[in-house]
Amino acid sequence: MLFENNLMENKYSHPFYKREGGLVMDMNQKIEKLKIVPVVKIDNIEDAKPLAEALIAGGLPIAEVTFRTEAAFEAIQAMAEIPEMLVGAGTVINVAQAKLAKKAGAKFIVSPGFNAEVVKYAKENNIPIFPGVCTPTEVMAAIELELPVVKFFPAEAYGGLSTIQALAGPFGNIRFMPTGGINEKNIKEYLANPKIIACGGSWMVKDSLIQEKKFDEIQRLTASAVKLVQE
Repeated sequence: MLFENNLMENKYSHPFYKREGGLVMDMNQKIEKLKIVPVVKIDNIEDAKPLAEALIAGGLPIAEVTFRTEAAFEAIQAMAEIPEMLVGAGTVINVAQAKLAKKAGAKFIVSPGFNAEVVKYAKENNIPIFPGVCTPTEVMAAIELELPVVKFFPAEAYGGLSTIQALAGPFGNIRFMPTGGINEKNIKEYLANPKIIACGGSWMVKDSLIQEKKFDEIQRLTASAVKLVQE
């Protein structure tokens, strides 16, 4: 397969792997360099590693695996075994799921909304967390718990860039990772805003592509997305 042929060639070529001052960059810096966080839903555990390999070969060694399926825990475990892959757990809505994410080896946690107990658990266990917000009250709650970056979700449904810009006014020290309705047509506009570190998206990892095991196509779409945002 194409992604298998290119995997070793691309393995350490991405700026994600560069080190500064002898230390690996922190999570926010890694994500900001990558610019896109693929949001994936995995129904079959056997698809986890081929999907990770396709993303790596396409130049995007990161994925948010959502807790929307029974296969999520094992999928995160499988991806976490690949050293090049930065795998996180998504759709984490309670502490029980956060504990499962940690046990599976997730390197970061993403929530669709703001749950203070989930945030506190993640912080106590040194797991970077990006809770979902869409209102000033939720942003203030995130600031109270000293979070530097939050997920803005669902981005397009809640006003997109105009809402982010409005929120950034009174809350100048927090940054956003918008997700929901982001695609190849609008992502560059989002990323042009300095308050945005990266965008979550699923157009290169659509459910149908994963289910039909079209990993070559996922690699192609991933490479195209990387080229688009790195231009």
